[in-house]
Amino acid sequence: MSNVQPHVPEMLPLLSRGKHRNPRKGACFMELASYLAGERWSDHPACTHSLLASVARLVNDHTSDAGRPLLGELIPSVIRLTGDDPHIDALIALRCSTIALPVAAAERQRVLAVSVLVCERMLAQLDGRPTDQISAPSQRVLDSVPQATEWADRFTSNVRPRLAAFRRHAAPHAVRCAVDGAAHALIPDPDVMLRSMLVDSIEICASWADRGPDSRADIDESVWADACRLAAVANDH
Repeated sequence: MSNVQPHVPEMLPLLSRGKHRNPRKGACFMELASYLAGERWSDHPACTHSLLASVARLVNDHTSDAGRPLLGELIPSVIRLTGDDPHIDALIALRCSTIALPVAAAERQRVLAVSVLVCERMLAQLDGRPTDQISAPSQRVLDSVPQATEWADRFTSNVRPRLAAFRRHAAPHAVRCAVDGAAHALIPDPDVMLRSMLVDSIEICASWADRGPDSRADIDESVWADACRLAAVANDH
């Protein structure tokens, strides 16, 4: 997946880690999304699907200081991207987990392998398929870490995820573990992998959400420039 091509001015905001009380204190990815959407300043705005927003916050905070400004061009892609279809949660959690699983440290691979299996079972339930059927991409990733997969198979042998608990707990936990695993993996450039998680999550959400996959929020260039200015002023202090 790599078709997210938001249209924004050339200027990019200076994003920073964490939550900020107001723009004068700095801005993270989702806080600028709330600003551009015309909502109250928040890193949990209503304009974006909650799990996608979680991916964005985590990727923002785990990306290096050098790489974080490059995330700014993706902000318009998450505005007015919402939906209630539970496939969104399962597919985002699954995608993040499969990206991180092959490169994560051994102690994190067990947790991520569990996440992959649980997400696959959730999707099977949603689609009315046998819960022991695993998609080919997930199976390939699981086969690359046989010890973690064997442990996860035993751990989840009697697990039948319930939708409400999956959306509230399991999916957000899977995303947190995946981002953390990728950020601390011994790979040349974790920022690239983290960005892939966010881009793929945006595309999954766009495919299933209320807004069509080719739609974009229209961002007024003057509002965008103002957001960039606010972030820059905060970083100067």
